[in-house]
Amino acid sequence: MNFEISENQTMIAQMIRDFGEKEIRPKMMEWDEAQEFPVDLFKKLGGLGLMGVLVPEKYNGSGFGYHEYVTAIVELSKIDGSIGLSMAAHNSLCTGHIMQFGNEEQKEKYLPKLATAEYIGAWGLTEPNTGSDAGNMKTVAVQDGDYYVINGAKNFITHGKSGDVAVVIVRTGEVGDSHGMTAFVIERGTPGFTGGRKENKLGMRASETAEMIFDNCRVHKDQMLGNVGEGFIQSMKILDGGRISIAALSLGIAEGAYLAALQYSQERHQFNQPIAKFQGISFKLADMATKIEAAKLLIHQAADLKNKGKSVNKESAMAKLYASEIAVEVANEAVQIFGGYGFTKDYPVEKFYRDVKLCTIGEGTSEIQKLVISRAILK
Repeated sequence: MNFEISENQTMIAQMIRDFGEKEIRPKMMEWDEAQEFPVDLFKKLGGLGLMGVLVPEKYNGSGFGYHEYVTAIVELSKIDGSIGLSMAAHNSLCTGHIMQFGNEEQKEKYLPKLATAEYIGAWGLTEPNTGSDAGNMKTVAVQDGDYYVINGAKNFITHGKSGDVAVVIVRTGEVGDSHGMTAFVIERGTPGFTGGRKENKLGMRASETAEMIFDNCRVHKDQMLGNVGEGFIQSMKILDGGRISIAALSLGIAEGAYLAALQYSQERHQFNQPIAKFQGISFKLADMATKIEAAKLLIHQAADLKNKGKSVNKESAMAKLYASEIAVEVANEAVQIFGGYGFTKDYPVEKFYRDVKLCTIGEGTSEIQKLVISRAILK
């Protein structure tokens, strides 16, 4: 693996830093307090090519690989994890699923609009009583001629209310059968498809999380992604890439918290010297920096394999597990370094601390990642 930062990565990072200082940082606490999903901001991100980073240029995408994609998520998340989360979910889940499993007609119809953020994407697998136990999902599609009638509900869905198009996995076979689920792409406005309750969250509050409800929603068979019974298998492959996204999100938040703590420790004086001079603080910073670098290597290893079209099942789970766990540690230590000020909203680490916990939960908990890893290494 080439460890050098590419010209494209450097360009993307600087573009996002400039954009973020102008368009995100001044408003992010306002969005956080109001739990506002800033749709207009994502339209601007679409104009920069960031809502279709991995989409080929022939579909109006940027045509980049996973190293550039990771860089984009990290740089957004160093400023605001909510924006990094929504950008990642749009790219790797909804857009990624259509790109990987859609037919050419579906790709031509949806990818250009998703890549430019004309459409905001959502992806629905999780249900109220079936988190990691997707085989027992209750959302069912029954065939009726050329249509499927869908009934049920999905929850914890990023852009569940505001998304313009959603990839939804539903049960078309027997409960518990891994070949009994099918994926459909469904547009907002389809009769019987509505957004439900929006979650009131601890962190990531500017990234919308809501229910999607299906009440006799009729979807034509042409909206099916792949074939009947392939939905679960498709989802597992999509989640392998999704773990890279959450790992990158974790890394960005960790870097943001670390850089804030590093700067503060050099500016804050106690006993006539910067607090960074004290070993109690400098050793914390050393541990934080080391863990961030280790996470970065795991993530870019997974990205490299993904670019080469190889399996990333184990590597993405390792990256997600480690990056999310150390991000929580780094954010916690950043609050400690800030002391009482770290507990106030006047300083940035308070928000990093709230946002980062989702990273150990989203795309599967840390325990799920350990299960994935252990199965891979025990084969």
